[in-house]
Amino acid sequence: MDKISGLSMDIEQIERNKLQSLFPQCFKEGKLDIDMLLNLCGEYIDEDFEKYKFEWKGKAECFRIAGKRSTGTLRPVPDESVNFDTTKNLYIEGDNLEVLKLLQTAYFRKVKMIYIDPPYNTGNDFVYNDDFSDPIAHYKEITSQATKSNPESMGRFHTDWLNMIYPRLRLAANLLRDDGIIFVSIDDNEVHNLRKACDEVFGEENFIDTIIWKKRYGGGAKEKYLVSLHEYTLVYAKNIASLGELYIPLTKESIERYYTKRDDYYDIRGGYRTHPLEATKSMDTRENLVFPIPAPDGTMVMPKRQWLWSKERAYEALESGELEIYKGSDGQWQVHTKQYLRDKDGTERSGKMFSIIENIYTQHGTNEMLDVFGNAKIFPFPKPINFLKQLIQVGTDSDSIILDFFSGSATTAHAVMQLNSEDYGNRRYIMVQLPEATDEKSEAFNSGYKNICEIGKERIRRAGSKILAGHEADSSQLTIDGDEAMPLDVGFRVLKLDTSNLLAWDGTPISDGNMQTLWDRFDAREKTIKRDRSDLDIIFEVMLKMGIHLDYVVSEITVGNRKCYSIGEHPFETSKDCMILVCLDFGITPEDITAFCDLTPAKIIAAEEAFEDSTAMSNAHYILKDRDIEMKLL
Repeated sequence: MDKISGLSMDIEQIERNKLQSLFPQCFKEGKLDIDMLLNLCGEYIDEDFEKYKFEWKGKAECFRIAGKRSTGTLRPVPDESVNFDTTKNLYIEGDNLEVLKLLQTAYFRKVKMIYIDPPYNTGNDFVYNDDFSDPIAHYKEITSQATKSNPESMGRFHTDWLNMIYPRLRLAANLLRDDGIIFVSIDDNEVHNLRKACDEVFGEENFIDTIIWKKRYGGGAKEKYLVSLHEYTLVYAKNIASLGELYIPLTKESIERYYTKRDDYYDIRGGYRTHPLEATKSMDTRENLVFPIPAPDGTMVMPKRQWLWSKERAYEALESGELEIYKGSDGQWQVHTKQYLRDKDGTERSGKMFSIIENIYTQHGTNEMLDVFGNAKIFPFPKPINFLKQLIQVGTDSDSIILDFFSGSATTAHAVMQLNSEDYGNRRYIMVQLPEATDEKSEAFNSGYKNICEIGKERIRRAGSKILAGHEADSSQLTIDGDEAMPLDVGFRVLKLDTSNLLAWDGTPISDGNMQTLWDRFDAREKTIKRDRSDLDIIFEVMLKMGIHLDYVVSEITVGNRKCYSIGEHPFETSKDCMILVCLDFGITPEDITAFCDLTPAKIIAAEEAFEDSTAMSNAHYILKDRDIEMKLL
């Protein structure tokens, strides 16, 4: 029976294991021989130090910070959640560096799309000032101080910004699926550094494009030089070979083009538009593309130059009704191909997203927030919903996980719910946000929102209620394929970053030499769970550390006379076995273990201190071995 570690996934060890499995000869006494690895890859060592590198002060520390395992956990807060028991969405309050570490085990290569809008480097300090020695204690310290940025220190140089963003990008990359995609919004101050950082983290071969967003209409009377109207969004694939082509649904205007040329521009397959079959550009004539096509009156139509299709393909289209032959205004027969809105299987034609986004402005985002909060100016310059919807449409399928770890006002969550309502998708989101304090002079603060997380959660609640009302008002709850639509999920589980629920040895120096303090620590060593934590706190830490998605159903059940929890399928409601069975009661006996095993769970979790005695634990070992069921101890 192994114990569950209070630490997050050891990312560095996983990477070493991958490398050692491929290049065992490069490891000597457990250490990597980097020179041998370079030689094997044909990168022979020379003394040329004048190589292209992207360096800054603190880069090495970024690797150490990203690799340091977290000792924290995420504690559920049902009272601040919506539909806590059934929702698949997550809102996580905490420092995103630690949260990303904690998500590694459960969401490693599970996220389809990441969107982030990180703090822009404006010359002011930002609150993401990482502490290597004790990140959780540092986080709790700054949150107790209202988590407010200090405009008088730091943040004035590119170095500070890179030290903030680089380890977070490295951790985020681990969460993306092989066919995943990441969008990062940025302005001119750091776009050049962000591009270099992303090239290192994701690989420059996985760069897709830079989207230019025209964010405002005009103006600029106060501008000294040019009127700046745009921002950028860098787009990278996790593995561009696995990504496939990117499509988005056609706009309303594009769809209307299939119907507006002539009243009869539709047939049994629906709306279509036409294109000339004849080549309109001068090119070398190919004899196989010059042939007659019969017109409705029996005459034969010849091209002036040549057709675009071969004779075989053209005659097949003529037979299937996919050619339209009619007399033009000059009285001559015209041969056009039909381009249908829907394919033969009913799939609607899609399009490609442009690298320039226009007609969606910052003011739209501001108006959306005013609409949600009743004309109160709660959050400055939020991204517009339609901006995020375009990215989500191109970056996800209908059943994807979307992560935003600089959630801000939670526009991403709003956009996911809105898009699911429109196309009956089942996308779910994970929002992560530091509880940064609102300005005491702001309208948000005066409206009762003391930090950004309170704004984000309230926006999701209000927007979700409004979207759900409109969704339920639509009587046609069917997907495009005619299937019954999934219930719209406008809920979210709130989780907050905190220290682990599992007790660890207190190794801080005893300054006064008090031996009683030492004996108290030895006595506490027998306890494994903090007494001030709830069962649900412990359950969610089990899920985190065992790699179980945090949206799984948690059910309280009774087994014998013991209160237990089932994570996953409820054994009494379905034919499926429960995934994980957790018992946090004390005085566990071999009989209890037998009753637990009768439910045939995949794993059983209990506290080491919870067994009746050492004999009960020994007997439990043999019962579990006989039933071939694994047990993990807290």
